[in-house]
Amino acid sequence: MSALSSVASQVHIVYLGHNNGLTPSLTTQFHLQLLSRVFAEPEEARQAILYSYSYGFSGFSAVLNSTQATTLSETEEVISVFRSRMLQLHTTRSWDFMGLSLHSQMEQPSSQMHLKYGDDVIVGILDTGVWPESESFRDDPHLGPVPSSWRGTCVGGQQFDPATACNRKLIGARYYLAGFEAETGLLNTSGGAEYRSARDRVGHGTHTASTAVGAVSPNASYFGGLGRGAARGGAPRARLAVYKVCWFKDLTGRCNDADILAAFDDALHDGVHVISASLGSPPPLSPLFATSTEVGSFHAMQLGVSTVFSAGNDGPDAAMVQNVSPWGVTVAASTIDRRFPTVIALGNNASFVGEGFIVKDMKTPLVESTSVFADGTCSLDQLVNRTAASGKIVLCFSTMGMVSGEGAALAVYAGGGSGVIFADSSSRRSNQDNFLPTVHVNLRQGTHILNYIQSRSRQRPTVHVSASRTVVGSTPAPAIAYFSSRGPSSISPNILKPDVTAPGVNILAAWPPKSSPTMLPLDKRSTEWNFDTGTSMSCPHVTGIVAILRSVHPTWSPAAVKSALMTTAYVHDDTSDAMLAGGTQKAADAFDTGAGHVDPLPALDPGLVYDADARDHVRFLCGLGYTEAQVRQMVLPSPALDTSCAGGAIGDADLNYPAIVLPELRVVVTVKRTVTNVGLQRETVYHATVISPQGTHVEVWPPALAFSPRCARAEYYVTVTPAKLSRGRYDFGEIVWSDGYHRVRTPLVVRVTNLPDAGVGAQPTNQHRDTTEY
Repeated sequence: MSALSSVASQVHIVYLGHNNGLTPSLTTQFHLQLLSRVFAEPEEARQAILYSYSYGFSGFSAVLNSTQATTLSETEEVISVFRSRMLQLHTTRSWDFMGLSLHSQMEQPSSQMHLKYGDDVIVGILDTGVWPESESFRDDPHLGPVPSSWRGTCVGGQQFDPATACNRKLIGARYYLAGFEAETGLLNTSGGAEYRSARDRVGHGTHTASTAVGAVSPNASYFGGLGRGAARGGAPRARLAVYKVCWFKDLTGRCNDADILAAFDDALHDGVHVISASLGSPPPLSPLFATSTEVGSFHAMQLGVSTVFSAGNDGPDAAMVQNVSPWGVTVAASTIDRRFPTVIALGNNASFVGEGFIVKDMKTPLVESTSVFADGTCSLDQLVNRTAASGKIVLCFSTMGMVSGEGAALAVYAGGGSGVIFADSSSRRSNQDNFLPTVHVNLRQGTHILNYIQSRSRQRPTVHVSASRTVVGSTPAPAIAYFSSRGPSSISPNILKPDVTAPGVNILAAWPPKSSPTMLPLDKRSTEWNFDTGTSMSCPHVTGIVAILRSVHPTWSPAAVKSALMTTAYVHDDTSDAMLAGGTQKAADAFDTGAGHVDPLPALDPGLVYDADARDHVRFLCGLGYTEAQVRQMVLPSPALDTSCAGGAIGDADLNYPAIVLPELRVVVTVKRTVTNVGLQRETVYHATVISPQGTHVEVWPPALAFSPRCARAEYYVTVTPAKLSRGRYDFGEIVWSDGYHRVRTPLVVRVTNLPDAGVGAQPTNQHRDTTEY
């Protein structure tokens, strides 16, 4: 029989855990009985099965369609069902997951685009500094001389010699302390607590720089095993300039506005082309012109420099997104298709698969948290029985999110425990290195483990935790990380934020070997590559893509670059279903993903872009009510730029943005957008397809846009009519322009508020599929 005889059927693996002591023949018989539930005849099940795994564990592989696989995955006996994928030589994965391998080329024959990897583009990283000796930043004669446009410098300091630290890859380094020391006192540099230089003590800056522009480094892995592959940045041929603005304090990096703005100022002088800043402050947000990041990025925009920000890690609550200016790119975090399965075998032969960074097998006694902590909560203030934890693995629960995996690990460590099994909601589960070996499981698995412990009143419960493995091809992916900060913007709700999402969970990148992977004082381990998680990790992924766009399209404005990222982004996972929103039980919407997940290759050839210059943003600021004096405080002097509001202010909904958000729709509203044809086909026609948000009717005029060599720009109008009745909730739609090859997607987000009780606090809902084609 041909395993792929049906296009709809693919090989799946059904994993059932331990074989419960059954003989191989009985196990195989059980597999056939289970498989027969999804086939009309037993003989069809026999023909579909490929292997019966019946010795070390229980499971089978079979040719199944998606419906059969889904049905089996919902069966009580089944732990997981996943596609069987072709394996290949490993990389650290996130760039290959996005389709940007080292051999990628544009698929459109007529494009004749040679994909560059950031050749001679200078990327400025505002962060905690850099570890210059890392393989990611090694000197490479193939890069050629430092670009002549570079006007920066390499500033020396404590354990940072410019003669050896900087090279053709790391071309500049500066550090900024004045604001930080003014607020906190003199920097503590004793015993290597920090470095009064651009050298990285925290690890964060080294990690983000490596992710964005790091050189190709073969055989990178976490402690010699997990995630093994060739580590590289998205733009490995780009040059790096480091601006250290954040300093180690209270086990994290602290950054002062004064220092940040000084770094922006220097970076723009030095000649960087892209700025990346994985930092911010949670709501309540300051006005746009009263923050260093928004002012600095506004200056950058005027000089043609793109700025990429992290969205923040305060999800999944609504309206917590940070860095919300329309001139910056704000990046949410999502998962990739790599997992680190860790098998947990209990003393009664039951087994479960969690996730962890376990580097070697562990076999120890097992106890529940109530034996160690006063109220069963795995926290330091509840620790009462160190003897019960000593040398054992402790089962902890998140207790409705009140306890983190890291907090539980520290509490168990304080009690002398040897490890943690941490149970949390599957929608919030996040794997990370907690110093003490920790395996993350879902609540159902945790409950089964708890029942086992409580049932062993006469025998000591035991557990065998196997070393974690690296598995690529796990689905569904991507999904929005539960911690990723969500929209809408709390100060400019008409501007969609975040803009896009990118990989930000368990990202492997360079790390300072003198900084432990957890940065905890008790952690004495050393590694040159570390996993890290957060929108701080997704931000440099987009930075790398922006560097590539800049190398291919050096004349594009920051607005055009952002538009290319947003209009080519996708909103489905690798099962062709809607992306999931971690931390919730719903499909992701535009407040979770922005326009969608970045897609590097299509972004190189987006077809149409929504462009905007400094004058557009001046009118935008005027429309928000800022005075001309305030606007002038934000705008860099330019003879050609009119900073007055006399030319006509525009509301933020009318800013030429690659998304349309109407948060207070009471009557019919019409907004205008202008698109520019940047495709190689100068003479072409685009047609519109509209999906109206539920409770509205949307019309686009004209329904078709014609472009020619003499007319590269076109305007269109979007009229949104609210329904007569409304519940005051957000609904989601889209406008898609296509010429038959390009697909230019614009998110459309509307909240109708034409009823008296339609007020603040409305929740998003899924879009209504009311589709109109012109």
